[in-house]
Amino acid sequence: MSLKEQITEDMKAAMRAKETAKLGTIRLLTAAMKQKEVDERIELTDAHVLAIIEKMLKQRKDSITQFEAGGRQDLADIEKAEVSVLSGYMPAVLSDAEVQAVVAAAVTETGAAGPQDMGKVMAIVKAKLAGRADMTAVSGLVKAALTKA
Repeated sequence: MSLKEQITEDMKAAMRAKETAKLGTIRLLTAAMKQKEVDERIELTDAHVLAIIEKMLKQRKDSITQFEAGGRQDLADIEKAEVSVLSGYMPAVLSDAEVQAVVAAAVTETGAAGPQDMGKVMAIVKAKLAGRADMTAVSGLVKAALTKA
């Protein structure tokens, strides 16, 4: 079953169970998926869906930070509930050692000689680690690996 189909089934289950918070979050996700399909005139793959979920998670985390800074814990709690629902669709996160191994392999594969080759390395790493690692941290690891090289 594709990720898109799983999300649709989860939406139906949330409707039956009358889980309004989960249902609302899943509806936001399906709306974002449909919007991307209509805008780009494509059929979404699991990679596309993961990218949408990743973007939504980043937005929620930014909102949580802003709400907590503004003293609105009630709104932060709502966003945290949405993060937990959306996180359920993400693949398992890789360990630091696994991420470093992928970065090292990408550096050798591209023959990167220094920081000027960061774009080549990131293109390979991003394809392999999409949704499975924090790309900001991965970018830092790539930069560190390339400055050593």
